Amino acid sequence: MTMEEVLRKVIDWEATGVNLQELRMHNYNLRRYVCFKLRADSGNCSGDCMNCKKEMDRSISRSELGAVMNVSESVVANWEGARSRPEIEDLFLYCDISGVPLSEILVFEE
Repeated sequence: MTMEEVLRKVIDWEATGVNLQELRMHNYNLRRYVCFKLRADSGNCSGDCMNCKKEMDRSISRSELGAVMNVSESVVANWEGARSRPEIEDLFLYCDISGVPLSEILVFEE
């Protein structure tokens, strides 16, 4: 067996932040989950999204996503703007909620 050099992958956090923002604004699963969590915790949601009379917003705010992920609105803004990096657990939560694999969220430098 011949060994080959394995190059370290470097995450492009700016491009990854754009992906996180796109998920927040356009991912239907993420929007539904945030809608559910914000209303279920106050007793205003049955969890039956298919028969819900509530008009879902076209996108969710950073504040709403932050509330569900237990971080502030500014933390979400910092992730999306590449000013800070989300913890791996937060990235997995994005994946679990949105139904998008981590490999489609993270962008690696070439």
